[in-house]
Amino acid sequence: MLNKKNGKANKGFTLIELMIVVAIIGILAAIAIPKFADLIRKSNEGATRGNLGAVRSALSIYYGDMEGQYPDDPGALTLNQKYLRAIPTAKMPPYHTDSNAVSLTSSQTVDGSGWGYNNVSTSDALGTIWTKCTHTDTKSKNWSEY
Repeated sequence: MLNKKNGKANKGFTLIELMIVVAIIGILAAIAIPKFADLIRKSNEGATRGNLGAVRSALSIYYGDMEGQYPDDPGALTLNQKYLRAIPTAKMPPYHTDSNAVSLTSSQTVDGSGWGYNNVSTSDALGTIWTKCTHTDTKSKNWSEY
């Protein structure tokens, strides 16, 4: 567009062009932010599943080392850091706070944060560990069924 006074072209954007760009950025942000929040929740679920797998592997190695005996308390897995450095954290947002606490119980129906561990010697599920949350994840699977 030529300027009538000096015949030179104007440089820059008009106000309407800038408003259209801002509106497009706003629409894209409105779409992306909920997707981003969902990805964070899924990453926490993946971390919890990975941590559960690590504890179960450590329990299996302990079971083999002790010739067929599970520990009375999973804290034994961290002694001398032979099997685990520390009990990993169970992340179950938005239902419970992150926790690495282990409850000694034979019931998987107790809801809370952290892990549940069956140390009842007469139980068929002796040595089983699970997440204590009874809510569902993003795929509608119960957390305690992992």
